[in-house]
Amino acid sequence: MKSGQLYKLMDLIEEIRKVDAMLLMHQKSGENLLMANQYEARKTKLMAELIDGLTSPAVQSPQSFSLIRKAISEFYPSSDLSTNLDKDIRELANAI
Repeated sequence: MKSGQLYKLMDLIEEIRKVDAMLLMHQKSGENLLMANQYEARKTKLMAELIDGLTSPAVQSPQSFSLIRKAISEFYPSSDLSTNLDKDIRELANAI
């Protein structure tokens, strides 16, 4: 991995941490659902960028897939696949 690519991924992780902190703050306050939804959308976009970066041909490996799993566990610790899934996602979850 080139150092530029490494620093870009590190910056993404740091940005996800910041957005996650803001998201948690708004979720706990319960006052501004719109802001919480905006932070959730931003977090999802940043996670997708991180996953794309870790699965790029120059980086992809069993170790990068383990990092993806670690990032998901870190930033989505209480993800419960049994609730609130659309039909297609539920079908994929059952296949896994």
